[in-house]
Amino acid sequence: MSAHVAIACGGTGGHFFPGVAVARELQQSGARVTLVVSEKAVDQQVVATVPDIPHWRVPAVGFSMRHPIRFLLGLHAAMKCVRRHFESDPPQAVLAMGGFTAAAPIWTGRRVGASTFLHESNAIPGRANRLLARSADEIFVGFEAATQHFRGCATVTGTPVRAAFRKQSSTNEPLLLVTGGSQGAQAINRLVTEAKLTDLPILHLCGEHDLDEVKTTYARHSAQAEIHAFYEDMPSALARASLVISRAGASSLAELAAARVPAILIPLPNAVDDHQRANARAAGQSGGAIVLEQDEIHPVDFSKLVRGLMDDPARLKRMAKAIGAFDAPDSARHIARRILERLG
Repeated sequence: MSAHVAIACGGTGGHFFPGVAVARELQQSGARVTLVVSEKAVDQQVVATVPDIPHWRVPAVGFSMRHPIRFLLGLHAAMKCVRRHFESDPPQAVLAMGGFTAAAPIWTGRRVGASTFLHESNAIPGRANRLLARSADEIFVGFEAATQHFRGCATVTGTPVRAAFRKQSSTNEPLLLVTGGSQGAQAINRLVTEAKLTDLPILHLCGEHDLDEVKTTYARHSAQAEIHAFYEDMPSALARASLVISRAGASSLAELAAARVPAILIPLPNAVDDHQRANARAAGQSGGAIVLEQDEIHPVDFSKLVRGLMDDPARLKRMAKAIGAFDAPDSARHIARRILERLG
């Protein structure tokens, strides 16, 4: 009988898609995989993109110091739900990709004798993974800097990225890609529209919340932008892009590296433990990205920066090569192999 691996990857696309990359490697090795996601709308949206991989939905658990009772009640409900799934179809291993959606699967997996694994994609580990570290048999990290937070017992694997990001053929037509649909990215959407980059070819992904405002602003400036709330085929979007404007989530950086696309990174200022600044710093130091502080950017200066880069293909080419150094093409395969080796 093939091994059954549960992958807890709910909460954000930054957890989900790396989990899917590992799932594909496990499937190719003959293992059976079930994804564990939350009931949040974003999870239902992304899980629909991989209809061939079974999934379980469990109650979302958001941690808050101000509402500890609510967290404990949510955790109790999640544990009960996960226990029911694990009893009906026991996994031999549980892999958590981060976020509090992973707590119930890891702790329940530990109780039923499953091998447990964590992956931390950020340079500074999230609270959930720090809490779950003692319950993991093995820990994988995307950045070398993260190992010090796990007492040196973590293995640096990079962050798994779907193979499609490396299989696209790039186009020669210039395109500015704006990924303003992520957490707290309303400021990026407004910055880009206020910069009035009307003469540049733009693909703007702005999220459902800002869709009407972004469309209205572009129409006011007669800009020929392609605007979407959500874009399912991100590999093809990055293949078309000459330059990306993005937050600095670790999964997004891994995708940029795999696709060899330079970026202007604007870290989320209020990210937990300031992990986005730490991620961006690493990319900026490599020369593959320019890092800007959200509260210090003026639209006019931003416009000059973007135009200067788009008009300098030689510099963009150098930046693309530099950001490619972050690519870890064997990350998903490495993690899948370690899981299967432990299962014997």
